[in-house]
Amino acid sequence: MFEFERKSQPLLPRRQFLTRVAASALFGLAMVAVSLLIGMLGYHFLEKLGWLDSFLNAAMLLGGMGPLEQPKTDAGKLFAGLYSLYSGLAVLVIAGVVFAPVFHRFLHRFHLEAPQKDGGAGGGDDEKTAGRAKGKPRAKR
Repeated sequence: MFEFERKSQPLLPRRQFLTRVAASALFGLAMVAVSLLIGMLGYHFLEKLGWLDSFLNAAMLLGGMGPLEQPKTDAGKLFAGLYSLYSGLAVLVIAGVVFAPVFHRFLHRFHLEAPQKDGGAGGGDDEKTAGRAKGKPRAKR
């Protein structure tokens, strides 16, 4: 699913690229859903919050805002601290998964458009050698 083309391979056609972007977005959405489920279960069973309040606290932490209900039990406080640390890392990982295909395509296109050097040091096509390569004589100085 996340195997990208190599530098020597051509760019994917637009349709395949959009399919890759959609797959990454769906995978990122699944990661968000699993993260929310973990938070909801923790708040529901450790803090005895209702499902809706558990969802709200988990979503607020995952979104970087912080919980609305302050934990009251020691287990709930420990869970809230660990879940908030997890949430910060999860957001970074999810963003990386979602944006990886776009970033890869940008870099891949950049490498394809970069001038290729032939024959080692100083052997690339520049303005001086481009004319001679096409059979044009060297200009006299």
